[in-house]
Amino acid sequence: MKGDLSRFDAPHDHVYLGDNHARNERRTWLVIAITAAMMVVEIVAGTIYGSMALVADGWHMSTHAGAMLIAALAYRYARRNARNRRFTFGTGKLGDLAGFASAVVLALVALLIARESLLRLYRPVQIDFAQAIAVAVIGLSVNLLCAWLLRDDHDHDHGHDHAADNNLRAAYLHVLADALTSVLAIAALILGSLYGWTRLDPVIGIVGGLVIARWSWGLIRDTGRVLLDYLPEGEDLPGEIRRAIETGTDRITDLHVWQLGPGHHGAIVSIRSATPQAPAAYRARLAHIPDLSHLTIEVEGLA
Repeated sequence: MKGDLSRFDAPHDHVYLGDNHARNERRTWLVIAITAAMMVVEIVAGTIYGSMALVADGWHMSTHAGAMLIAALAYRYARRNARNRRFTFGTGKLGDLAGFASAVVLALVALLIARESLLRLYRPVQIDFAQAIAVAVIGLSVNLLCAWLLRDDHDHDHGHDHAADNNLRAAYLHVLADALTSVLAIAALILGSLYGWTRLDPVIGIVGGLVIARWSWGLIRDTGRVLLDYLPEGEDLPGEIRRAIETGTDRITDLHVWQLGPGHHGAIVSIRSATPQAPAAYRARLAHIPDLSHLTIEVEGLA
């Protein structure tokens, strides 16, 4: 996109979806299908064979499937309404809104895990170690497959990391949280079966809940920043714009930069100069910045 001025032409579409939007949407729906199928198998098998461990894990997977459904529906809605003029700056930030909602759900899951673990710590229950380990291993296998499908292999070039898709990240964290729970459960159950440490299982559950809560907070923070048009401390896009514009007597008097979607930013630049040029000349100076997708220029001369 270096030197490409066409994206600043008027009129133009305001489609600011991520580069891998379609691929990520397909993968999210596939992961939902896998998770839902596994959920049904576990609930049915647990009911037939009288295994509460299978039934419980099946319903647990349903919460993550529901959270990933938020991501999938957000992808679909953003794609179908990408050219809807009522969305003044497109639907690129819808993924961040969905990611924020998913992060809240993830935080609730962490609280529920911690609560259930605390209850079991003070009121231990009889554990069928062999059956519970088998369920955890099956769940881990499914989660690892889903995590592989949801991996974000976007090449973060140009020194920025804002091209990341927070909607995909939210779905990935739900799968990763489930995988972490399975790994910790397997370790606790194996040690419990060998040494009789029945209270180790709920203790590990509390640790897992705290780790998941930490992931949730990170996602809430990052998506909240995008929704509030906050630029991270390491974001140098305003600096790049100033260095490109402020030459000679040209000075920026007002500058607003915000994220429109994964890998897309908008900017409003007010310039004052003793030798003002046409807005097209200033747009040409900024055409080398690939993350700048929407640009409004205002130029005035010195009084």
